[in-house]
Amino acid sequence: MEHAILHIILIMMIIGALIAIETKNLLSSIISVGAVGFLLAIMFLFLRAPDLAITQMVVEILCLVILIRATISRDLTAISGGREFFGLITTATLIILITVLGLKIFEDFPAFGSSVLDRVIDAPAKTYIADGLEKTGSANIVTTILLDFRAYDTLGEITVLFCAILGTLAVLRRKARKQATEEDNE
Repeated sequence: MEHAILHIILIMMIIGALIAIETKNLLSSIISVGAVGFLLAIMFLFLRAPDLAITQMVVEILCLVILIRATISRDLTAISGGREFFGLITTATLIILITVLGLKIFEDFPAFGSSVLDRVIDAPAKTYIADGLEKTGSANIVTTILLDFRAYDTLGEITVLFCAILGTLAVLRRKARKQATEEDNE
């Protein structure tokens, strides 16, 4: 069942990427790229990489803010005629598909209060909990995992988040400076 859901998510990601490439409307392209990024975060959750899913979500949101801010004033088009009906049908179909997929996903969740570690026999978390104090000498298991067992992964995630935040600030700051100089010239 899990492989089928991963395949469906992968197909939806490919469709979103193709829409992003082929559409003429910049805002629609950005929304499609955002959908691909959010589906990638969901796929990371299925692949038992919640840290990557969180990083992907943060980077995706920051990138969407930058892209929407950069294109919203340039691409103002109104939908009219047959395209409006097609957009309504496409949106309704996608909402129904995502709802059905979400309900199937929640069926596989463990009961409330049961341990998630019991579902995965050779989960690394079991090793971290069992051997963390002995191997590292740290009484705080979270610190042990982040700084001893997964230090390079944590460093990479922090670097990605830092670069995304700096990029967002650089774009937003440049736009604010440009508006300020335009107001001064008037």
